[in-house]
Amino acid sequence: MSGTKSGGHADDPFQEGGGSLLRQPKAVWATAGASVVAFMGIGLVDPILPSIARGLHASNSQVSLLFTSYFLITAFAMLVTGFVSSRIGGRKTLLAGLALVVVFAALSGMSGSVGELVGFRAGWGLGNALFVSTSLAVIVGAAAGGSAAAILLYESALGLGMACGPLLGAILGDLKWRYPFFGTAVLMAIGFIAITAFLKEQPRPARKTSLLDPLRALGHGGLASAAVAAFFYNYAFFTVLAFTPFVLDMSPYSSGGVFFAWGVLLAVFSVLVAPRLQHRFGSLKVLGGSLLLLAADLLVLGYGDHTTAVVCTVLSGAFIGLNNTVFTELALGVSDAPRPVASAGYNFVRWFAAAAAPFLAPKIEEWTDLHVPFVVAAAAAVAGAGIVAVRRRALTIEAAELEPLHAAQDGVSAFAN
Repeated sequence: MSGTKSGGHADDPFQEGGGSLLRQPKAVWATAGASVVAFMGIGLVDPILPSIARGLHASNSQVSLLFTSYFLITAFAMLVTGFVSSRIGGRKTLLAGLALVVVFAALSGMSGSVGELVGFRAGWGLGNALFVSTSLAVIVGAAAGGSAAAILLYESALGLGMACGPLLGAILGDLKWRYPFFGTAVLMAIGFIAITAFLKEQPRPARKTSLLDPLRALGHGGLASAAVAAFFYNYAFFTVLAFTPFVLDMSPYSSGGVFFAWGVLLAVFSVLVAPRLQHRFGSLKVLGGSLLLLAADLLVLGYGDHTTAVVCTVLSGAFIGLNNTVFTELALGVSDAPRPVASAGYNFVRWFAAAAAPFLAPKIEEWTDLHVPFVVAAAAAVAGAGIVAVRRRALTIEAAELEPLHAAQDGVSAFAN
């Protein structure tokens, strides 16, 4: 990927295969639909975090462990997903992930204590990791209209899921905090049936992935730099996602509405705005600028009144959408490692921040005050921008050098946001 121009998208993301974007095989729609639900599961608990805390007589920091256990397991699972899928195939890996989500989402709804719920969310995270790390490769392999149309469809599913998750959580959670978990289990069961019916097994890669391949891939300076920068960015991202609901202290419907608007901005800026800005200004400039804007937004969020906090929470979705897209393309294009392997190594590093932020932010508030967690998150975003600036040379690559190699590779790995 060029440091001055985007190598991941064409000038207009709808040009290549645009006419066939909506004319896809049933297998693609089944996988994309299940992907929407998988990404819904990330933000599903956002509007009901205070309700869960009250229902299970738990503290904010205890409830935040729902994110920590989920993403900690997801991080380690990134070393396993390629190993599994290269041996049993993409279809079986998807179905295994969906089955785990169905079981553990249902168990989450039946939890009698916050400890049980945290444990069941960890199992849910394993299932989600198996599914989302394989779904893009399956969509690209089965889609009509080329990889650009497939990736655009996948990014749209990601954005739709991130937007609708809090809304579903609010609607069902307003009735009872347990219902969003049961709702997810039902939807994922439908996805399991659809993929069983419509998706045929795809060819397995010629070379099986080992457990150490993702770690070896991080030996590339560019990929390691992207992963570390994304680590700091994800700390800021998940401070917004996991800690802000406690700060807003709104009803499930109101909180769900805020995060639905947040998710809509995330989707629009990820799918529509980011490619155009990358083409005009270059990927690294867009990334550095959006990280600094996110830091400023977090500071205002932390020190503003309630209305300001709501506005800044929604606005952060725009910067997060930009960052998600550019980081994805950096991870998949900056090294000569196969895309599934590069993505696994990158995600292994960055998901640790997604596990840390939900736990540390409430603790920092307990140790200091309400403002400091946002100061720390803003500092993390600035640190990410600093790494991008300092490691610009390592992160810069001419897209033409690697495109033939990547085009010849069998799979494309997912960016699980």
